[in-house]
Amino acid sequence: MNRRNFLKQASLASTAVFLPKFVSGFNLIDSAVATGKKLVIIQLSGGNDGLNTVVPFRNDIYYKKRPALAQQKSNLIGITDEIGFHESLIAHSNLYNNGELCVVNNVGYPNPNRSHFRATDIWHTASGSNEYLQSGWIGRYLDMTKGKSLDAIEVDDSLSLLLKGEDTDGIATKDPKLFFRTTNDPYFKKVVAHHDDAHLSEHNLGYLYKTMVTASSSAKYIYETSKTYTTKTTYPKNKFSKQLKQVAQFINSGLQTKVYYTSLGGFDTHANQAGKQKRLLKIYDEAMAAFIKDLKEQDSFKDTLILTFSEFGRRVQQNAGNGTDHGTANQVFLIGKQLKKQGFYNPMADLSNLDSNGDLKYDIDFREIYTAVLNNWLDIDASKVISASFSGLNII
Repeated sequence: MNRRNFLKQASLASTAVFLPKFVSGFNLIDSAVATGKKLVIIQLSGGNDGLNTVVPFRNDIYYKKRPALAQQKSNLIGITDEIGFHESLIAHSNLYNNGELCVVNNVGYPNPNRSHFRATDIWHTASGSNEYLQSGWIGRYLDMTKGKSLDAIEVDDSLSLLLKGEDTDGIATKDPKLFFRTTNDPYFKKVVAHHDDAHLSEHNLGYLYKTMVTASSSAKYIYETSKTYTTKTTYPKNKFSKQLKQVAQFINSGLQTKVYYTSLGGFDTHANQAGKQKRLLKIYDEAMAAFIKDLKEQDSFKDTLILTFSEFGRRVQQNAGNGTDHGTANQVFLIGKQLKKQGFYNPMADLSNLDSNGDLKYDIDFREIYTAVLNNWLDIDASKVISASFSGLNII
């Protein structure tokens, strides 16, 4: 391999794995990981329209604000006498009926930001709208538990802020075989074998060397462990389903990873929303159906909690393009067998009591949900991860 190709491979390694300072990625198994509980975080990126996802079909204001965009009762999946799920959410309606879904309505935070990038940063870092943090809440969870990079995996080519800590970062990889092959390239292995303390002490070059050293051990473990399981579940043929299939392979093979993160984009529906959202929610729902079936067949679902969020909701009033503009509060889905609260955690938004911009008012701060997940699922004091004080919802 020549120098140019090596640099390309090194670049892949540096984006495919992010490591804790000075330590290998998986040599020790954290006591929290040994509990077997897994958290899967899914982001519907772009700002999913929650009001057309969980629909108040008896609310006259809903139809007045959305004369061309409102979902008609005849097309919805009936859940209660007043609420229906979007027609694409067939699997989620089954989860609801099975007591495996909790819908938390009107989730947001004070002084919401309507920028995709900034709003995503806020949700990823568990910050206030006036705080600018450089670490994600899962990254800080890794820091506080003295975790390793292997404890959190993003199924993608690059790592999001969510999984970046101050001392420890998670891993980003969507192809364990390619990851392993890259780290076993002779030139790659030669460079790793000849690193020394002087190199490790250099700021930029040292980071690259440490990344490569950890990549070598982590890649081998991820590949050799995950290949022991081959799913018999048929997944839809799309990118998001492939990501969830990979997560299921990681979980069902017994990989010692605590948190997984993936996302489905395209929800920025300013124009012609109805068809776009229907297609995206169908992709999301069908992929989730296969994913949960896969976990259930291996008895892994009982130890898995799935959290689905979007960085914000949409405006109540439709726009001139038969779409919706950036809004504020939205719902969060929690899916699992060990939910303390099934169905709807709280009432739908009051459409007669909007904020000064005509947006939904939030009832529940999203960090209340994170606090519950940290305290009751990841088994760590949430106050060590989230700076502001929250009591946490009684949901898990």
